[in-house]
Amino acid sequence: MDAAQQEATARARELQRNWYGEPLGTLFRRLIDDLGLNQARLAGVLGLSAPMLSQLMSGQRAKIGNPAVVQRVQLLQELAVQVADGSVSAAEATERMEEIKRSQGGAVLTNTTQHVTSSSAPTVKRVVREIQSLLRSVAAASDIIEAADSLAPTHPELAEFLRVYGAGRTADAVAHYQAHQS
Repeated sequence: MDAAQQEATARARELQRNWYGEPLGTLFRRLIDDLGLNQARLAGVLGLSAPMLSQLMSGQRAKIGNPAVVQRVQLLQELAVQVADGSVSAAEATERMEEIKRSQGGAVLTNTTQHVTSSSAPTVKRVVREIQSLLRSVAAASDIIEAADSLAPTHPELAEFLRVYGAGRTADAVAHYQAHQS
Protein backbone atom coordinates (compact mmCIF):
# COMPACT_ATOMS: atom_id res chain seq x y z
CA MET A 1 0.00 0.00 0.00
CA ASP A 2 1.43 3.37 -0.95
CA ALA A 3 1.46 6.45 1.27
CA ALA A 4 -1.68 7.93 -0.29
CA GLN A 5 -3.61 4.69 0.29
CA GLN A 6 -2.36 4.49 3.87
CA GLU A 7 -3.44 8.06 4.48
CA ALA A 8 -6.89 7.42 2.96
CA THR A 9 -7.32 4.30 5.09
CA ALA A 10 -6.27 6.15 8.25
CA ARG A 11 -8.70 8.97 7.42
CA ALA A 12 -11.53 6.45 6.80
CA ARG A 13 -10.86 4.73 10.12
CA GLU A 14 -10.87 8.07 11.94
CA LEU A 15 -14.21 8.94 10.33
CA GLN A 16 -15.53 5.52 11.38
CA ARG A 17 -14.35 6.20 14.94
CA ASN A 18 -16.28 9.49 14.92
CA TRP A 19 -19.42 8.03 13.35
CA TYR A 20 -19.57 4.59 14.97
CA GLY A 21 -17.44 4.95 18.12
CA GLU A 22 -14.62 2.80 16.77
CA PRO A 23 -13.21 1.60 13.44
CA LEU A 24 -15.64 -0.80 11.76
CA GLY A 25 -12.93 -3.46 11.48
CA THR A 26 -12.72 -3.58 15.28
CA LEU A 27 -16.49 -3.48 15.71
CA PHE A 28 -17.16 -6.20 13.11
CA ARG A 29 -14.38 -8.47 14.43
CA ARG A 30 -15.89 -8.21 17.91
CA LEU A 31 -19.35 -9.13 16.55
CA ILE A 32 -17.82 -12.07 14.66
CA ASP A 33 -16.10 -13.30 17.84
CA ASP A 34 -18.97 -12.61 20.25
CA LEU A 35 -21.68 -14.11 18.05
CA GLY A 36 -19.65 -16.98 16.59
CA LEU A 37 -19.95 -15.80 12.99
CA ASN A 38 -17.67 -15.67 10.01
CA GLN A 39 -17.40 -12.66 7.69
CA ALA A 40 -19.75 -14.13 5.08
CA ARG A 41 -22.46 -14.82 7.69
CA LEU A 42 -22.06 -11.34 9.22
CA ALA A 43 -22.36 -9.78 5.76
CA GLY A 44 -25.53 -11.80 5.15
CA VAL A 45 -27.15 -10.78 8.44
CA LEU A 46 -26.29 -7.13 7.84
CA GLY A 47 -27.48 -7.19 4.23
CA LEU A 48 -24.08 -6.27 2.81
CA SER A 49 -22.07 -8.02 0.13
CA ALA A 50 -18.96 -9.79 1.42
CA PRO A 51 -16.70 -7.42 -0.58
CA MET A 52 -18.47 -4.36 0.90
CA LEU A 53 -18.02 -5.73 4.43
CA SER A 54 -14.35 -6.34 3.69
CA GLN A 55 -13.91 -2.78 2.37
CA LEU A 56 -15.56 -1.33 5.50
CA MET A 57 -13.41 -3.51 7.78
CA SER A 58 -10.17 -2.61 6.02
CA GLY A 59 -10.91 1.12 5.86
CA GLN A 60 -11.17 1.20 2.07
CA ARG A 61 -14.67 2.57 2.63
CA ALA A 62 -15.58 4.78 5.55
CA LYS A 63 -19.36 4.89 5.77
CA ILE A 64 -22.24 2.46 5.77
CA GLY A 65 -24.58 4.12 3.28
CA ASN A 66 -27.77 2.25 4.14
CA PRO A 67 -29.49 3.32 7.39
CA ALA A 68 -31.13 -0.12 7.70
CA VAL A 69 -27.65 -1.72 7.79
CA VAL A 70 -26.56 0.74 10.49
CA GLN A 71 -29.60 -0.25 12.53
CA ARG A 72 -28.82 -3.94 12.04
CA VAL A 73 -25.26 -3.30 13.31
CA GLN A 74 -26.72 -1.66 16.44
CA LEU A 75 -29.15 -4.56 16.96
CA LEU A 76 -26.28 -7.05 16.62
CA GLN A 77 -24.23 -5.07 19.15
CA GLU A 78 -27.14 -5.27 21.62
CA LEU A 79 -27.51 -8.98 20.91
CA ALA A 80 -23.78 -9.57 21.50
CA VAL A 81 -24.06 -7.89 24.91
CA GLN A 82 -27.04 -10.09 25.78
CA VAL A 83 -25.20 -13.24 24.69
CA ALA A 84 -22.17 -12.19 26.76
CA ASP A 85 -24.21 -11.58 29.90
CA GLY A 86 -26.12 -14.85 29.47
CA SER A 87 -29.56 -13.32 29.05
CA VAL A 88 -29.79 -14.77 25.50
CA SER A 89 -28.77 -18.35 24.65
CA ALA A 90 -26.85 -19.31 21.52
CA ALA A 91 -30.03 -20.83 20.03
CA GLU A 92 -32.01 -17.66 20.77
CA ALA A 93 -29.18 -15.57 19.30
CA THR A 94 -29.34 -17.53 16.04
CA GLU A 95 -33.09 -16.94 15.87
CA ARG A 96 -32.68 -13.23 16.68
CA MET A 97 -30.01 -12.87 13.97
CA GLU A 98 -32.52 -14.21 11.44
CA GLU A 99 -35.04 -11.60 12.65
CA ILE A 100 -32.38 -8.88 12.38
CA LYS A 101 -31.50 -10.07 8.87
CA ARG A 102 -35.16 -9.74 7.82
CA SER A 103 -35.60 -6.33 9.45
CA GLN A 104 -36.00 -3.40 7.12
CA GLY A 105 -34.52 -0.88 9.50
CA GLY A 106 -36.14 2.32 10.69
CA ALA A 107 -38.52 4.47 8.70
CA VAL A 108 -36.10 7.40 8.83
CA LEU A 109 -35.38 7.57 5.10
CA THR A 110 -38.33 5.76 3.58
CA ASN A 111 -40.57 7.59 1.16
CA THR A 112 -43.59 5.36 1.53
CA THR A 113 -46.78 6.69 3.05
CA GLN A 114 -47.40 5.27 6.47
CA HIS A 115 -50.90 4.90 7.80
CA VAL A 116 -50.98 5.53 11.52
CA THR A 117 -53.17 3.17 13.49
CA SER A 118 -53.37 2.56 17.19
CA SER A 119 -51.29 -0.62 16.79
CA SER A 120 -48.43 1.28 15.13
CA ALA A 121 -47.78 3.47 18.17
CA PRO A 122 -44.19 2.96 19.28
CA THR A 123 -43.71 0.46 22.07
CA VAL A 124 -41.74 1.38 25.18
CA LYS A 125 -39.00 -1.00 24.07
CA ARG A 126 -38.80 0.68 20.65
CA VAL A 127 -38.58 4.14 22.25
CA VAL A 128 -35.88 2.91 24.63
CA ARG A 129 -33.91 1.34 21.77
CA GLU A 130 -34.11 4.59 19.80
CA ILE A 131 -32.70 6.49 22.80
CA GLN A 132 -29.97 3.86 23.22
CA SER A 133 -29.11 3.95 19.52
CA LEU A 134 -28.91 7.72 19.52
CA LEU A 135 -26.61 7.84 22.55
CA ARG A 136 -24.46 5.00 21.21
CA SER A 137 -24.14 6.69 17.83
CA VAL A 138 -22.68 9.75 19.58
CA ALA A 139 -20.15 8.03 21.85
CA ALA A 140 -18.76 4.66 22.85
CA ALA A 141 -20.10 3.07 26.05
CA SER A 142 -16.82 3.72 27.88
CA ASP A 143 -17.04 7.44 27.02
CA ILE A 144 -20.66 7.57 28.15
CA ILE A 145 -19.75 5.95 31.47
CA GLU A 146 -16.85 8.39 31.90
CA ALA A 147 -19.22 11.31 31.25
CA ALA A 148 -21.73 9.85 33.71
CA ASP A 149 -19.04 9.51 36.36
CA SER A 150 -18.06 13.15 35.94
CA LEU A 151 -21.71 14.27 36.18
CA ALA A 152 -22.64 12.04 39.12
CA PRO A 153 -21.56 14.38 41.97
CA THR A 154 -23.65 17.32 40.74
CA HIS A 155 -26.28 15.71 38.48
CA PRO A 156 -26.90 12.15 39.71
CA GLU A 157 -30.17 11.67 37.79
CA LEU A 158 -28.56 12.68 34.51
CA ALA A 159 -25.59 10.42 35.25
CA GLU A 160 -27.98 7.51 35.90
CA PHE A 161 -29.77 8.24 32.61
CA LEU A 162 -26.48 8.14 30.69
CA ARG A 163 -25.41 4.89 32.36
CA VAL A 164 -28.74 3.13 31.89
CA TYR A 165 -29.43 4.17 28.30
CA GLY A 166 -25.89 4.68 27.04
CA ALA A 167 -24.21 1.58 28.41
CA GLY A 168 -26.86 -0.57 30.08
CA ARG A 169 -29.06 -3.45 29.00
CA THR A 170 -32.29 -2.74 27.14
CA ALA A 171 -34.35 -4.45 29.85
CA ASP A 172 -32.89 -2.14 32.51
CA ALA A 173 -33.53 0.90 30.33
CA VAL A 174 -37.16 -0.19 29.79
CA ALA A 175 -37.61 -0.52 33.57
CA HIS A 176 -36.04 2.94 34.07
CA TYR A 177 -38.28 4.46 31.39
CA GLN A 178 -41.43 2.92 32.90
CA ALA A 179 -40.46 4.02 36.41
CA HIS A 180 -40.10 7.62 35.24
CA GLN A 181 -43.38 7.90 33.34
CA SER A 182 -45.88 9.81 35.44
